[in-house]
Amino acid sequence: MQLSVPEPGPDAAVAFVAEHLGDLACDTPAASGAFRGGQTAADAALDALDVTNYARRRNDVWPPERRGASKMSPWIRHGLLSLPALWEHVADAPQRDRTKYRDELAWQEYARHVYARLGPALGDDLRARPPQPPEQWDDPWPRDMNCMDVNLTELHDDGWLVNQCRMWLSSQWTVRAGARWRDGDDAFFTHLLDGSRAANRLGWQWTVGSGTGKAYGFSRHQVEKRAPKLCANCVLNAACPVQDWPPEQRTTRLDPPELLRSDPDPDATGGPTVSPENEVDAVWLTAESLGDDDPALVAHPDVPAVFVFDEPLLRRLRLSGKRLVFLTETLADLATRRPVELYRGSVPEELSGQGRHRVGVTFAPVPGFRRHAARVEPAAVHPWAWLFRPRAGRLQSYTAWRKGMPQRPDGVG
Repeated sequence: MQLSVPEPGPDAAVAFVAEHLGDLACDTPAASGAFRGGQTAADAALDALDVTNYARRRNDVWPPERRGASKMSPWIRHGLLSLPALWEHVADAPQRDRTKYRDELAWQEYARHVYARLGPALGDDLRARPPQPPEQWDDPWPRDMNCMDVNLTELHDDGWLVNQCRMWLSSQWTVRAGARWRDGDDAFFTHLLDGSRAANRLGWQWTVGSGTGKAYGFSRHQVEKRAPKLCANCVLNAACPVQDWPPEQRTTRLDPPELLRSDPDPDATGGPTVSPENEVDAVWLTAESLGDDDPALVAHPDVPAVFVFDEPLLRRLRLSGKRLVFLTETLADLATRRPVELYRGSVPEELSGQGRHRVGVTFAPVPGFRRHAARVEPAAVHPWAWLFRPRAGRLQSYTAWRKGMPQRPDGVG
């Protein structure tokens, strides 16, 4: 089913989602209170990005004006800003800040490598099985704890959290409250504008110790260090339920998946390396690659860009309306610069239903792309913009993977 392309801006995007996609959302569609979708907003954020003091302040939480986090992740998630572009952008930053920021970009790349290899198996415990915590809470995220309430409000209103807050919430959910990490992963994925099964799942695995063998403990100490006013204004200040460090929880060691040890076909994992010269009659846009610099868009400037809101997938995921509004804002912004067509339905059926049998697309390192591409059979698949192209070596830890990666051309890797 073809949908009309809305005018640019959050109000039109909210109205579009309410009319055409509201039955697929888990809540009332609304725009993020902090982020605008689209290349225009992404470019403005990049122009303003200054990572000076990033190493010292990236984990500061409260007050918000002290935060040093770059807040680029929603646009990274949808390919509006690439990891290589951000890597180069901070080339002239102070060395300590540049090194730390690039290390965080590399961790995002590592998560993509793991997901590209493992696919849905990333939802399994990788190297260790978390224990059943001794504590059991009726509500894993109790709102009477100020450190929970403030962060949950930001998650639901803005669709974003400082990384430190993600660690607090995930540790409270699992290590303290004994809830399943996969359910917490789904709760984050529902609301985060940057929600991805790659970084999101790997982060939760790290918290519960499934990826490392050691769980991340959460206590009042971290809150007072990074957000002291949250404790001072909390109704539980004198009776904090996380006053002390949680009891040590030992994981059960598991044999890691063989694919973490080596990749039998890294070329398939990484996708093509050269753009084909085949003619196409449309560019198929995926949610991973919506930026103006998308290789397929650049290679085929004279054909429409086509995006399909994947109805079966969205009905199953039941995402927050904020995520759908962010996507819609992005597509409406793109439509100010080139023809864009929007559809709702099954991706292969909607593409073929328009009589288009020669589509171009940019490779995406996610299982959904491979599944749809097998049915769509694109005429031209363009390379993904890797920060480090996948290799056959070990992915059992970030450190091991990083040692096996080459330096970037500027000599800082």
